[in-house]
Amino acid sequence: MGADTTAAPAAAEDGEIMASVDGDGPGERLVIADVSRDGAWLSAAISDATTLPEHE
Repeated sequence: MGADTTAAPAAAEDGEIMASVDGDGPGERLVIADVSRDGAWLSAAISDATTLPEHE
């Protein structure tokens, strides 16, 4: 799978970003969302998520 090279829009200064692990369904997923905006979220399988030490 190739990298998504779409440019990200400038970050909103008033957003409220949260992350959690969703255990509902067939497998756990990491969900990251801007809870101050409708539809502003993404998710990835836990097995595909990068841990903070790996991200350095």
